[in-house]
Amino acid sequence: MQPLARPFNRSAFYSKIQSLRTRLPRFMVPVFAITLVIAMVMAPSTVQAQVDNQIYASLLGQHVKGNRVDYDGFKKDESRLDDYLAILSAADAKSMSHNARFAFYINAYNAFTIKLVLTQYPGINSIKEIGSFFSNPWSKKFIFLGERTVSLDYIEHEILRPQFKDPRVHFAINCASKGCPPLLNQPYEGDTLEVQLNAMTRTFVNDKRFNFLKEDTLFVSKIFKWFEEDFNDKPLLFIRQYADKGFRARLDELGPTIKFTFLDYDWTLNRR
Repeated sequence: MQPLARPFNRSAFYSKIQSLRTRLPRFMVPVFAITLVIAMVMAPSTVQAQVDNQIYASLLGQHVKGNRVDYDGFKKDESRLDDYLAILSAADAKSMSHNARFAFYINAYNAFTIKLVLTQYPGINSIKEIGSFFSNPWSKKFIFLGERTVSLDYIEHEILRPQFKDPRVHFAINCASKGCPPLLNQPYEGDTLEVQLNAMTRTFVNDKRFNFLKEDTLFVSKIFKWFEEDFNDKPLLFIRQYADKGFRARLDELGPTIKFTFLDYDWTLNRR
């Protein structure tokens, strides 16, 4: 997406002309007037690029309920999903604000993951079945972004994690599996990103399917093992930060005696 040309401002133009008349020889005024028109119309706008997420918002609202995704519904609406993916592919992420760009890549990861599942749905029970002996589904290069073809791994490990350095991203991106944090049923937006990330993180941390205490042992998602460095090698502190009051009190009560166990990851497709 290219920077927009500024709309012609008639009052500003005449103001400039009046100023020129007082400072320039009369015969030079028309020349500078023409130059001024060109400069005012062609100057880049300070308005930053935005992505129209309306199609995606409609699809998510229709086909994501609770913790499950209606892939049959997405399959029927695949042409609309393709229209949205085309919007993402044409977008210029570099011209976006920090939060808008962050939200853009989260939406891209999630939307293209849905598309990847649809390429072989309903003939699969797990996204991992899309891979082969030599590759996995996340390394498959099928996403056109920024004038190049990339993979889901590229978006996650070359853009989202290193560029934004926010561990909450792990609770926003969805790998189409039951072991993943649920897919949000609305697009991520730059203006509301902080609220959305905090809400999804709190929801996941306090969901007893993914994290729970049993006696002196804290059972947690393998996300906290796979990406421990993203949590500053202190996942317990991160969990405590987002834990509900009762959960946090129990963690504090156990203190340094607490034990860690990582739950098996459920790669079954998160379908309805």
